[in-house]
Amino acid sequence: MFTKPELLAPAGDRERFDAALSAGADAIYVGSTMFSMRAAPQNFDNAALREICTLAHEKGVRIYLTLNTLPRNSEIPYLPEYIKNSAEAGVDAFIVADIGVLSFCKKYAPEVDVHISTQAGIVNYLSANEFYNLGAKRVVLARELSLDDIAELRQKTPKELEIECFVHGAMCVSFSGRCLLSNYLVNRDANRGECAQPCRWEYYLMQKDRQGSFFPVDQNENGTYILNSKDMCMIEHIPELVKAGIDSFKIEGRAKSAYYTAVITNAYRMAVDGYLKNPSDSYVPEQWIIDETRKVSYREYGTGFYFDAPIVNANVSYEGGYRREWDVMAVVDRCEDGFIFVEQRNKFSVGDELEALEFGKKPVSFTVEQLFDEEGNPIESTPHPMMKAKIKSELNLKPGALLRRQAK
Repeated sequence: MFTKPELLAPAGDRERFDAALSAGADAIYVGSTMFSMRAAPQNFDNAALREICTLAHEKGVRIYLTLNTLPRNSEIPYLPEYIKNSAEAGVDAFIVADIGVLSFCKKYAPEVDVHISTQAGIVNYLSANEFYNLGAKRVVLARELSLDDIAELRQKTPKELEIECFVHGAMCVSFSGRCLLSNYLVNRDANRGECAQPCRWEYYLMQKDRQGSFFPVDQNENGTYILNSKDMCMIEHIPELVKAGIDSFKIEGRAKSAYYTAVITNAYRMAVDGYLKNPSDSYVPEQWIIDETRKVSYREYGTGFYFDAPIVNANVSYEGGYRREWDVMAVVDRCEDGFIFVEQRNKFSVGDELEALEFGKKPVSFTVEQLFDEEGNPIESTPHPMMKAKIKSELNLKPGALLRRQAK
């Protein structure tokens, strides 16, 4: 008998938090204004953290706070107060990578669980057991592990120690995110949330005696991307993840858009729930659920190292950027009197065929036949960012539903 896996979604700001909550996450991991591995998103100050903890707990959803940078000596004095304030805000767990930060969490907020970040590079049961002995409730395993590795680790660790693994999103080419390329090339510290992702850049050779003469090294017509990892997508392998003993399925992407968060969380919610209704080894989600993972911006997908060791399958993508086949057009505010009231995200026009996505349901296509502004005046398009509009339609969509269109 297996335990129902937790679906853990990312949130880099309030809009993304709302998306993860609405899409069915069991838990949401968020960043703080300090000590977080994602500096680009807005993140949450203490007041905002308190607010989202209250909202999440009202729905039975847990909040995990990332404290997974490697702090310098000068930052240590700020940790005790920060940990205590975050605990009082209501977080359910701290995600840490540094053993010193772990000790401070146990000292200053003993009532809050501690999860060991993938940044700690846990690849064996010996490390996992030692972190458990130090007070960790959960370990987030390194992305390099295969399902067989994880299953063995699960068998040789206490059942009380929870196992969390990434199932979807970007893969760092470095060992569990410990990379200095960004530091060296652009003076942005990857281990402090500022990675410039130089592994995604296109590279050339230059001969020493011929400065300025670049020699392309072509892998294919797209260029050369020797360090460019594929994105992970395990939505077709839910039974294997469960069988390996993984307690929490983690979606990467605190810096991704609210649309991305909503669509991917919703897809995995439906995939996991479908498996729970039919827990067989042959379970595969319906094709339209799998297709949802391709209606966001994504790199070429792979299964990471779950089925192949790194030395066997490097999981390198030879494409230069994201695939983007769909765009979000609007978010539904409400439906009444034969109209869909929306807030625009991208320009759409009369005659466009849109797809409406309600969480937990199959998408529905419809054509925009009549479009009006807030005052009820007929309009041909929605050119202004975040403008309010209404679409004539008999569809009855819930607030928060997404309207999207195939990219032109």
